[in-house]
Amino acid sequence: MEQIIRACLNEMEPEENIRIVYACESGSRAWGFPSADSDYDVRFLYVRPVNWYLSIDEKRDVIERPISDGLDISGWDMKKALRLFRKSNPPLLEWLGSPIVYLEKYSAARKMRRLSASNFSPNACLHHYLHMARGNFRDYLKGDEVWVKKYFYVLRPILAMNWIEKGLGVVPTDFNILVREIVKDPTLKLEIDRLLMEKRAGAELARGPRVAPISAFIEGELARWEHHEIVNQKTSMSLDALDELFRETLEEVWPAPHPASRV
Repeated sequence: MEQIIRACLNEMEPEENIRIVYACESGSRAWGFPSADSDYDVRFLYVRPVNWYLSIDEKRDVIERPISDGLDISGWDMKKALRLFRKSNPPLLEWLGSPIVYLEKYSAARKMRRLSASNFSPNACLHHYLHMARGNFRDYLKGDEVWVKKYFYVLRPILAMNWIEKGLGVVPTDFNILVREIVKDPTLKLEIDRLLMEKRAGAELARGPRVAPISAFIEGELARWEHHEIVNQKTSMSLDALDELFRETLEEVWPAPHPASRV
C-alpha cells in the first residue's frame, strides 16, 4: 500500500502543478490503534509556483481526492498550513509528529517541528482536545451499552490533555506513548492494552457493555476538567518567522534560475 500511496503523490504533482513537501499518515494508523480494515488517511503539505501566490484572487488552498479503495488523501497549501500552525492547530501538529511518513523532500517540516517545540500554545491544544473528548463521550460512551472502539477516541484526547498539563510539550501522535507515559494505574492499563490487541486483531468492537475501569477513568477526568477554565488564547508565534519560513520554502522548492542559464 505504501508504494501505491507514493505513486499517487508523485502523480499528483504534475497533475496539480504543485510540489509536495511533506506527506504522512494520520488518523488511527498514525495514532497506533488501527483495525485490520482501517482506511489509509494520507495528509500532505504542498507549494505551488511562486506566481500562483502573486494574485489578488483568493484561490482554493486545499486538494482533496475522492476516497477510493480505502485510500483517503488530501492536502493543504503551505500558506494555509502556516496560518494554522501559528494557532497551534492540533491536527497539523499531529501530522508533523506522525510515525508514518511517506515523503519529506524539503526542510519545511523539519523547520516547523523545531518552531513548534518552543512556540506551541498549550491552551489552544487543551481547548481542542477537551472539545473532542466531550463530543465523543456524549455521542458514543454514555449508557450501559457503548460503542467500544470509541473508547480510543475519548482516551486519546484525555491523555493528550494530561500530557500538556504535565508540561511535557507538544503531544506525541502515537497513542502508545501517551499510554506508557501517562497511565499509571495497572488495571486501567491492562484494559486499554486488551482493547488495543482486540482492535489490531480485527475485532469489530461495535456496541457492547461498558468497560468499567476505562469508563470510570474517562468520567473522572471529564468531571475534573469541568472545573478548569481553558481560554483559547491567541498565539505568540512570530509572524516574521513564519513569513521567512514560507519564503525559504518557495526558494528551496522553486529555485530561481542562475543568471547564466537565461542567456
